[in-house]
Amino acid sequence: MTTEGPERGPGTAAEVGVIGARILPAVAAVRGRQRRLILDTIVLGAAGAAAALSFTYLLKLTSGFLLGRLAGYTPPGLPLEGGSPVQIIGAHGLWLIPLIAGVGGLVVGAITEWLAPEAEGHGTDAVVRAFHQTEGKLRGRVAPVKLVASVITIGSGGSAGREGPIALVTAGIGSWYATLTGRDERDRRLLLLVGAAAGLSAIFRSPIGTALLVIEVLYSDMEFESGALLYAALGAIIAYALNGLVAGWEPLFRIPPIAPLHSALDTAWYVALGVAAGLVATATPEMFYRTRDLIRSLPVSPIWRPAIGAFLTGLLALVLPQVIGGGYGWIQMAIDGRIALGTLAILVIAKLLAMSLTVGSGGSGGVFAPTLYAGAMLGGLCATLAGLPSAPFVIVGMAAVFAGAARVPIATLMMVTEMTGGYTLLVPAALAVIISYFVQARLSRHSKYSSLYEAQVVTRASSPAHHTQHLVSALTMLRDEAPRDLSGVGELDLVALLRSGLAVELPGDRRLVAGSLKKDSPYVGTTVASSGRKLDGGDTNIVALVRNGEMIVPSAATILEAGDRLVVVTGEAALSRLRANLESW
Repeated sequence: MTTEGPERGPGTAAEVGVIGARILPAVAAVRGRQRRLILDTIVLGAAGAAAALSFTYLLKLTSGFLLGRLAGYTPPGLPLEGGSPVQIIGAHGLWLIPLIAGVGGLVVGAITEWLAPEAEGHGTDAVVRAFHQTEGKLRGRVAPVKLVASVITIGSGGSAGREGPIALVTAGIGSWYATLTGRDERDRRLLLLVGAAAGLSAIFRSPIGTALLVIEVLYSDMEFESGALLYAALGAIIAYALNGLVAGWEPLFRIPPIAPLHSALDTAWYVALGVAAGLVATATPEMFYRTRDLIRSLPVSPIWRPAIGAFLTGLLALVLPQVIGGGYGWIQMAIDGRIALGTLAILVIAKLLAMSLTVGSGGSGGVFAPTLYAGAMLGGLCATLAGLPSAPFVIVGMAAVFAGAARVPIATLMMVTEMTGGYTLLVPAALAVIISYFVQARLSRHSKYSSLYEAQVVTRASSPAHHTQHLVSALTMLRDEAPRDLSGVGELDLVALLRSGLAVELPGDRRLVAGSLKKDSPYVGTTVASSGRKLDGGDTNIVALVRNGEMIVPSAATILEAGDRLVVVTGEAALSRLRANLESW
């Protein structure tokens, strides 16, 4: 008894050849795109390092002149960057700081209002907004305007960080590069993120953390733009390596040797720090955006708003000069345990207020460093109360507060670990970060401002960047496979998305539109075969319709009824004629 193989029909070889002819060009196109993107990533990695080095140099010059020479004040700096270990106050005290900060704010307000209004505020939010809302497009002038405005804001005494400016500057370079080389919307969004990761990596010496940050910060839920991770990581590593050749390889902060956890009581203190960080993280977006709204409500020109915020920050600095700038020197002092208990408690709130006044008023600077600062002071406060070494709690506090306030737990955990070299703290840091994240998410679920990054969307399904992809996939299934059960479409709720009134461009200069068929339309009572498939001269096709809340895949015999909610693909020429027969859902 023999077993014969499956019967092979005469057309099998031809069918295989046809399939191969379809698949091989597609595979070659994918590989070609990947090779091109790797080259793009190398270019943007180098550009990110150059931009970060230039920004750091200009910021040092500007701060040295405006604060050091004119105001007579030098804040403590990082030993790695040659900063002073203590603050230096000149003979005439601090009284010039409000004036210099106010003038700096006025200059920044004029520059941004006249040249690029999108360069105001904290730049990371502008990057997030560009990814979701504008196909990754940033105007070419945004990068230089943001660079200059941020150097003036921070250098004149504003309470802001370096992360937002460099993220927007290098993301702008990525967007400009994509446009210059004729890339499509998908590649432009990707290169936007690669540019941002490269700049952040060079500034913070954290290649893995910043690569995770740019793909996590886009969403407020536990979601990642995973398709960009490898390219973002490659760009970040290249920028880190090139920056290291010039500026060195040490982490930003110097920390003493840290012993592992010894008792359950040590763990309990980290739990307490996580809860406290969650409370501060909940208050941070509320304080920031409500301060912004208050300043925006003032009956003054937008040019004057950054000046008002900077001047008020300067007044606060007369009492607490620790709030000036990004504050990395003060964080180092907290790590070293050189800040008193009462000062630590005051600076948690004072720094967030100063950040809200500076950046919320329209000044140009980041919110990452000030939020880390608040977390560092909170951690130092907890350590002092517990009678434990400061360094571990300062580092964990930095991670926990920002992770909750910005909804980026994984990226923050890795960034702070890389910035400090404190890998032995991964376990307690992860514990505090997770607690802070869930406390913040729980407390802010009904808040108007639930995240430090206002442009975040909840998940990928909520992002306009993915609407076209999801709709094309769904319509392909509707057209080619004609499923009767749409429950397996995935994360896309097609009916809900169409009800939103979203207009989508499709390949081939086609448009996806949706609307309810009007009662007086001549197509009411006709079948899809007679008119529905060939509306308006054959340039329009009905691919799906919703009737009584149910999705229907139209067949030739389907009769159109008044009120049918149609999903239609049409050309540009037929769009206006089609609109005459449809009304909004």
